[in-house]
Amino acid sequence: MSLSDTLADIEELVTCESPSADLAAVAASADVVARVGARHLGAEPDRVVLDGRTHLRWRFGDGPARVLVLGHHDTVWPLGSLATHPFDVTDGVMRGPGCFDMKTGVVMAFQAIARLTDRSGVTLLVTGDEEIGSPSSRALIEAEAEGCVAALVLEASASGGALKTERKGVSNYRVRVHGLAAHAGLEPERGINATVELALQVLAVNGIADAAVGTTVTPTLMSAGTAVNTVPALGEFAVDVRVRSAAEQERVDVAMRSLVPVLSGARLDILGGPNRPPLAAESSAALFARAAKLAADLGLAALTSAAVGGGSDGNFTAGMGIPTLDGLGAVGGGAHADNEHVLVAEIPGRTALVVALMADLLDGPGV
Repeated sequence: MSLSDTLADIEELVTCESPSADLAAVAASADVVARVGARHLGAEPDRVVLDGRTHLRWRFGDGPARVLVLGHHDTVWPLGSLATHPFDVTDGVMRGPGCFDMKTGVVMAFQAIARLTDRSGVTLLVTGDEEIGSPSSRALIEAEAEGCVAALVLEASASGGALKTERKGVSNYRVRVHGLAAHAGLEPERGINATVELALQVLAVNGIADAAVGTTVTPTLMSAGTAVNTVPALGEFAVDVRVRSAAEQERVDVAMRSLVPVLSGARLDILGGPNRPPLAAESSAALFARAAKLAADLGLAALTSAAVGGGSDGNFTAGMGIPTLDGLGAVGGGAHADNEHVLVAEIPGRTALVVALMADLLDGPGV
């Protein structure tokens, strides 16, 4: 397949917008992904609809799966983003919403699997809710990973094309405060101010972080109150947690659930919890070494690796003890940002590496 054909396939995916929260848009995107995938793979996918979200699965061979290839077709970009960020390829740089994260990687997965002499033992899963934490697809991912010797994640690369050999675990919380309303001018002393309690809890939550071990605990979205002249009776804020170890994820969870109100009469609800376990360096070390050797055999530039704060579906497979290598997809940058882009010249070599790595895993005894 020519590079121009590859770019046409990617354009077909990118120009079908697929924000995670829009179920109809994700379903329409799944139709496009299924069509492009079937052209490459000669087979229609299983459509797995969970909580209204459409996921696509291709299984090859009659025996047990050995290699799970992971991708997603949902994006963070809202409908209408193509009007301001149109698909474009100029001077070897591709742009467009979701081109880097991660529709190029989906097309690369199709091409790589299509080039295998024997696909038996490969499962390809392209999910539709990764960008919002995979609430419906997590169990599906874990079920497909069971018994596999490796999971290969075609998410976009880290800076400079580095593979992602370590990802932080992710937890998400909402701290909800129940106070008591009162007139802010006439008798504020009769109220229990949820905004004040929120401020005190934000400081407490911020103190749970531990920079020395890479743990971030970040208060983010916050809201409280109903009117400028009313003591707020209700408020809440969100908390984003990133950790490098399961022990830290547990420590933070205990600390979050141990929060207590400061103001007399206030009540707290702590909602949420761990979302993705860490992808620890030891989960990817052997696979990275294998990929590095194959890259050298192919005459590609020496592979580099990176630890990143963002999570992916590879966190789930790594959390199961499945050797997992991430960031095998597009080389470029600007995920979730106005400067999202893919370096077109890197696509063929990167795809060849995925082909070689899958073939090696299918032929060998495991990792």
